[in-house]
Amino acid sequence: MEIRERLVYILKHYKWIQYTYRKLTSYLFRFVGLFLKIEDDLILINSWAGKTYSDSPKILYETMLKDPRFKNYRYVWAFEDPNKFDVKGCDKIKIDSWKYFTTALRAKVWITCVNIERGLTIKKKKTIYINTWHGAGTKKIGNACAGRHDYDLANVNMMLTQSEFENEIFIRDFKCRKESLRKIGFPRNDELFHVTEELRTQCRKELNIPEGKKVILYAPTWRDSKDGGLSYRVEPPINLEKWRKEFSDNYVMLFRMHPFTTIFNMQYDDFARDITSFVNLNHILAITDVLITDYSTIVYDSAVANIPFICFGFDYERYYAERGFYFDLNERYPGGVLHTEDEVIARVKAALQGEDKEKYEAFRKKYIEAGGQSTKQVLDELNKLLING
Repeated sequence: MEIRERLVYILKHYKWIQYTYRKLTSYLFRFVGLFLKIEDDLILINSWAGKTYSDSPKILYETMLKDPRFKNYRYVWAFEDPNKFDVKGCDKIKIDSWKYFTTALRAKVWITCVNIERGLTIKKKKTIYINTWHGAGTKKIGNACAGRHDYDLANVNMMLTQSEFENEIFIRDFKCRKESLRKIGFPRNDELFHVTEELRTQCRKELNIPEGKKVILYAPTWRDSKDGGLSYRVEPPINLEKWRKEFSDNYVMLFRMHPFTTIFNMQYDDFARDITSFVNLNHILAITDVLITDYSTIVYDSAVANIPFICFGFDYERYYAERGFYFDLNERYPGGVLHTEDEVIARVKAALQGEDKEKYEAFRKKYIEAGGQSTKQVLDELNKLLING
């Protein structure tokens, strides 16, 4: 895995190598594709570049399995390590393998929350490409990032968004066609629009949250490798003893890392728990009372669930210089950007008391314009496209 991650890092950071690889490999597979006929009953799916079985692709897949309109289709899931995942009703293949790309060339439908082509340009005209993405908004993405000009999602048939703000980003920074955008929200978030007390009770049992205790969730975003692609670590300045002293009597603190990062060194116990391997983010958010994050798009998921969020920007200046943001976080985020652990602890207490409730509601109104029925809307449209050929 380290060799693969190192190669990914090289392709991302050495532009002439990336350009040469993309051009030559795209030509190769487009040539191969001339001899591979599209199979009208074949659907290829991946989530988070093959790292997980999760997110909107998982929701769409599991709904399709129960939908009689899609009973005669064959499904293929692509993973970095297919043996790690027990997924019913499908075949599994290794992402970025020869079989993966030839399957992509034969598949009638592609479904992903990141990408299918893996930086190449191999989509056939009759292939239906659904990209649910995973939220846009705070940190710059795509071609807005320094030195990036290679993102091109003009061949996507359905690109899901949840606001006009995101529409503008996808058109400008991913080169999406306006007619491909579907402002309907994300399938993964449909459940968050309809959270019940019964679901919360179920989720608390799943995560073994003691009766009467509230939940603080810490979920930071991805950060680029500092060692040439050997690791992608997040190591925020958190002293867990301080948090235990302040909150352990009445709270549980959950830590969830981004799928593309590795966990930082932390001493976990009954108060502080690593739940990165618990893939159902909705069930985590359903029981969360306050979210601590940084520049992650999870703030928009928390807005759907009406959870107050706190921006712990311990590396704000460096991240701003290296990646950049679409807006001034100090102006748009309730509470602004906090730089120290003590500031965050004080803000957690204030948020739990309902401070800035109106500001959180205004944030939700601006950035969450759609959602709640996204899964149905995507599959209804997909069914029509398949019927019409």
